[in-house]
Amino acid sequence: MATKKDFTELAHFLYETGTLRKTARSHRQTLLTDDLSDNIASHSFRVAVIGFLLAEKENADPNKTAAMCLFHDIGEARSGDQNWIHKKYVKTFDDEILNDQLSNVSQKALNIANEYEQRDSIEAKIAKDADLIDQILLLKEYEWTGNKEATRWLRGKEQGKRLFTNSAKKLVKEICSQEPSSWWNNLWTAERRK
Repeated sequence: MATKKDFTELAHFLYETGTLRKTARSHRQTLLTDDLSDNIASHSFRVAVIGFLLAEKENADPNKTAAMCLFHDIGEARSGDQNWIHKKYVKTFDDEILNDQLSNVSQKALNIANEYEQRDSIEAKIAKDADLIDQILLLKEYEWTGNKEATRWLRGKEQGKRLFTNSAKKLVKEICSQEPSSWWNNLWTAERRK
């Protein structure tokens, strides 16, 4: 039976989770963009959608994968987002952060977050693929608007090499062959439905 303290801890955690809407992703610094819509919460949402759908393609558990995706950056509410340059110089205590955040809220969530970090299960590998794919999508979107720095990152030789699953590799190939507005090309019409 849940106690008042349990709900107090849960409410605190939910307020903390809400701060991710206001936590800008740090790649904005190196991508030379001021995209205020790109935050940890919006990133985690698309990562969860990608993860769910990739898990279906890989015959893995889509719900577990989506949960990993939702929690994969939860610690950044306390540590902030660290881009690749920051990671060279800044040490974050991710295990300690996750334990402090989740141990009094949900042991299942803590287990899922830890499993993601270990990358031993297919779901954890798919969740990491989804994280990288969201970044590739974002780079394509920035490239489309003329961001030359995004083009350099996107064309970097590392993009597809860090992916674990065949489905992720196929998806990235398709993403790179399309334009960000391709999804609505066949939907657009000047006429309204009658």
